[in-house]
Amino acid sequence: MSLRFAEELRFLLSPRNRDPEVEVVHDPTATLGHLVQSAGVPLTEVGGLLAAGREIGRDSRSEPGLTVDVLGITRPQRLPFDPPRFLLDVHLGALARRLRLVGVDAAYDNDRDDDTLIAMANEQRRALLTQDRRLLHRRALDAGAFVRGRKPDDRMRDVLDRFAPPLAPWSRCTACNGLLLPAAKEAVSHLLEPGTRATYSTFARCRECGRVYWPGAHHVRLESIVETARAVVAAAE
Repeated sequence: MSLRFAEELRFLLSPRNRDPEVEVVHDPTATLGHLVQSAGVPLTEVGGLLAAGREIGRDSRSEPGLTVDVLGITRPQRLPFDPPRFLLDVHLGALARRLRLVGVDAAYDNDRDDDTLIAMANEQRRALLTQDRRLLHRRALDAGAFVRGRKPDDRMRDVLDRFAPPLAPWSRCTACNGLLLPAAKEAVSHLLEPGTRATYSTFARCRECGRVYWPGAHHVRLESIVETARAVVAAAE
């Protein structure tokens, strides 16, 4: 039998299976889902399987001579929990900060092993974002996604385009993901440098870690990231 992968999935194929159509040795005990993952593509990236134009399940068994079309995810993808919440692996710290900037719930910890990440994602009902295919192959994982792109901006665009989460810019702490609350200048004055205290009058403070925010020198650049995020989500919806 053979598996015919959608173009957007082919970069995930293992090096030995880079042809669009992958020939598979018939194994009556193997499910189609197992065969797809054996070719290198995590099931988190698969939107459906078709045989002779008919949709079939991932638990279906292989058949000699069968050709199965492996489809990509339809965007925007709806997760089994709402609003979308994410857990990012150790290599996606910059993406986590950008997602938090636009108000997306993005948990991140750079000191977690694979088993802990999967347990956290499942227990907290979060989709695990990663560029590690091995993690997404784990059957214990309830929800996850492979993040496309090399640069943080490209990765951000991919996640926003794929999930179209509701945005609430400037509402989360970029350091810890906690929610920000308006703060009177007098209440945070003792935490500010003299120049900041003299120049700015609008502040917010994280209710989790206590970090203080204000529209500082980098605000224009950050506002550009926010406006781009809004445009991506609007186009994806």
